[in-house]
Amino acid sequence: MRKRIWGIAAMAAATAVVLSGCGGGGDGGVAGADFSAKPTGTLKAWGFENADDVGQSRLDYAAGQLSDVKVELDATAFDAQKFTTRLASGDVPDVVQMDRRYVTTYAAQKLIMPLDECFTAQDVSPRDHWYPFVVDDVTYDDATWAVPQFYQPPAILVNKKVLAEAGVTSDQIDTSKPDVLLGAIAKMYQENGGVPSRLGFDPVATGQGGLWILGTGGKLNDDKGAPTLDDPSNVAGIELLKKITDAQGGFAAVKSFTDSFDTFGDDNQYVKGQVGAQINAQWYPNVLSPYVDQLQLEAVPFRNADGEPFSVASGTAFVIPVGAKNPAAACAWMIDLTSDDAWDAAGEARGETRAKDGGINTGLFTGSPDADKALRDTWVKPSGNADFDQVISAYYDVVDYGQSFGSSPAGQEIQNELNNAITAALLGDKTPQQALADAQKAAMRAYENATAG
Repeated sequence: MRKRIWGIAAMAAATAVVLSGCGGGGDGGVAGADFSAKPTGTLKAWGFENADDVGQSRLDYAAGQLSDVKVELDATAFDAQKFTTRLASGDVPDVVQMDRRYVTTYAAQKLIMPLDECFTAQDVSPRDHWYPFVVDDVTYDDATWAVPQFYQPPAILVNKKVLAEAGVTSDQIDTSKPDVLLGAIAKMYQENGGVPSRLGFDPVATGQGGLWILGTGGKLNDDKGAPTLDDPSNVAGIELLKKITDAQGGFAAVKSFTDSFDTFGDDNQYVKGQVGAQINAQWYPNVLSPYVDQLQLEAVPFRNADGEPFSVASGTAFVIPVGAKNPAAACAWMIDLTSDDAWDAAGEARGETRAKDGGINTGLFTGSPDADKALRDTWVKPSGNADFDQVISAYYDVVDYGQSFGSSPAGQEIQNELNNAITAALLGDKTPQQALADAQKAAMRAYENATAG
């Protein structure tokens, strides 16, 4: 089963895009961009790879709203070199889809258009239509630079069979109580010849590094977007991750073992009993739903240092590059794609799909609270499996506790360098402090380059 950008598993991967052009930042508009003009003509969109039922239904809805616009959809994945070549030749897309962590980079470099006037023209209030922390992801220099979509929060998915066998209860899977958590891990962990055969807890240390750092009181950037990876508050998250991985054979052994998981297959880590608990984004229960009769699952929230449920926002967004030839149509199309009516169409399409395949409808996590509620009320019904219903409900609960990773012109570099620091520290190659200091230097270079004017 493949994770799809437009589907329920949309947010698993991030993609880089390099945009080019010139324009203003923070002024709410770009000279020559009339977002209030009637949408007509041809609209070129890029990065809409693998549109499934959810994506295609929204595309169809938007097309029906803009009968005077011809949409030319490039359904290939982002490629930075290809995009640079296109821009150099003057072939600038009108709309580009990208991971939200990239948006502020291009905003700082004045390569994409601020969209405040677009929202005004379409009578949309971003912080009312989307979750505020989702909008925070694409806000910089007093302007909003993208139309966001999706928010699929992480939580801890518990394998109740493994816990019961080890005499562990789900309330012991508590990230705010390290001693309790480590005790539970020790009871569940198994190895064969020094090699892990079952993890008590897979923290997904590099894939969910930001969650651990922010959840333990750290910060990735300041209010201006400058990286703060060497902040002393970031050490606690890495130290906890090291205790967790060291208790299970060390990071190298844990990583090698998790890389062998048949994550999307019949022999996935839950069916085979290879994990007691693991951090997973909201889309992953969809992967496990065909195996629900073989599993006993429960979801519990990640908890911050104060014991409160905690989550982080992630997802994709649409931007308009400076130099786009049809910004009015681009603006209207992006808003139509993320409207409540578009999500209603997506919900119906997903409902039809589930009726045909007999699968469990876990809902759609859109990035918009009203759309999320409407879709849940209409399409998420009792599945007949109380455990799986609890999992679905728990992920809906976690949505309310979201926080932005932070908006920074070096957003993607901060994420990459944080992962490098975590890897070096967990392997024991560097102390957490040294690893973070080195990461800060690299991220700061990226920040300075992005803001050099």
